[in-house]
Amino acid sequence: MKNVDSPMILSASVMHGLGMHLGAWRARDGDVTDYITPEMYLHIARKAEAGKLHALFFADATSNSEEGTDRPCGALDPVILLALMAGATRRIGLVGTASTTYSTPYDLARRFGTLDHLTRGRAGWNAVATGIPAVAAQFGGVDHPNHGDRYARANEFVEVVTKLWDSWGADALVGDKEAGVFARPDRVHAIDHVGEFFQVRGPLPFPRVPQGRPVIFQAGASPEGRDHAARYADVIFTAQHLLDGAIDFRNDMRMRAHDHGRDPNGIKVLPGILAILGSTEAEAQARLRKLNEAIGTGPEMLKLSRRVGVPVDALELDKPFPVHLLGRDEDFAGAIGFRRSLVNLAVKKGYTVRELLAHYGGGHQQVVGTPEQLADVMQAWLRAGAADGFNLMVDILPSGIDLIVDELVPVLQKRGLVQHDYAHETLRANLGLPDVASAKA
Repeated sequence: MKNVDSPMILSASVMHGLGMHLGAWRARDGDVTDYITPEMYLHIARKAEAGKLHALFFADATSNSEEGTDRPCGALDPVILLALMAGATRRIGLVGTASTTYSTPYDLARRFGTLDHLTRGRAGWNAVATGIPAVAAQFGGVDHPNHGDRYARANEFVEVVTKLWDSWGADALVGDKEAGVFARPDRVHAIDHVGEFFQVRGPLPFPRVPQGRPVIFQAGASPEGRDHAARYADVIFTAQHLLDGAIDFRNDMRMRAHDHGRDPNGIKVLPGILAILGSTEAEAQARLRKLNEAIGTGPEMLKLSRRVGVPVDALELDKPFPVHLLGRDEDFAGAIGFRRSLVNLAVKKGYTVRELLAHYGGGHQQVVGTPEQLADVMQAWLRAGAADGFNLMVDILPSGIDLIVDELVPVLQKRGLVQHDYAHETLRANLGLPDVASAKA
């Protein structure tokens, strides 16, 4: 049982162009080009902050290989989007994805450090060891690294980035005009990192950021991904459909963090929930029906096929999910967390493929109903120790954000589950995370 004295953490995921559901772009009102305009993102930022959400999270797609031209793909640069939204907000956290497989540590540390300075301490980095092989074609055409190599690189990558963020001591900046001392050279140091994957001299070209380091998010669920998160992550995103599995995952991550010498309370676990809301259950079902009818089953079958690694032509709608066709997790190139959660859901519920499509939420738990019904689920998971909060996957943008803020948040606030206002200036503090120790040059 989790101690629920701390407020439930709430973040909202802004992804896939115009919404998490594949049919969002056809079912929504508004122009299909809204996802490449500043107006939509500024509206989302202001609305989410008005609802006192802890953070907005932007996923990334460095290639449109999965979506092609079938629908809008959420592939605008996350850091630039967050910088736009920073100017329209003051307190909400701003979290963006960047790959440890197809980025360089110095450039990434500089970009997210810049964002942390310009937001006065509201930046977060979602560190992803990219699992989509087709992305390699965008970065020189080299072979996509295998799972083990991706996480070996990711470990060293995060190590280098944190060294760079620590390369200025907290007291390095002096700014003494009369004495002509801008910064103390003994408190600014090169990191001189030489490793298997990277050679980086450092330091960063600006002082230590307001949070000490931007908040690190991570979402890997394989053994290597869990170990990586337990070593480095402050917040862990996860795909969990079943309460027991979510409890086991959170307990495992806390134990792993302890084994790495960390305080288990210093990490926060946020399962994803695809929220499809209506003022009545019938209204929510009608919203889902409109989304499903807009796209049909074909694209959802393709997405499910990619999520689990079973050929789409082997998925028969009204037959049981073909568990016998699954290969080993070790041989699967995609996201293992999504895969395990979906397979567990199909097996434990005995779903046909059609039933799985109706419940799998694009990879996350799907809740269709009233704000009170969603709040019931969230409250039960929080109290059972399955979560420290939730990453809400928005079905349609921006109307889904409006429903979350206008309808769901007041219910959660009335129950005393979420914050009524921001208590602190930085994202790290608002998440209840420990301070980062001052760097020692």
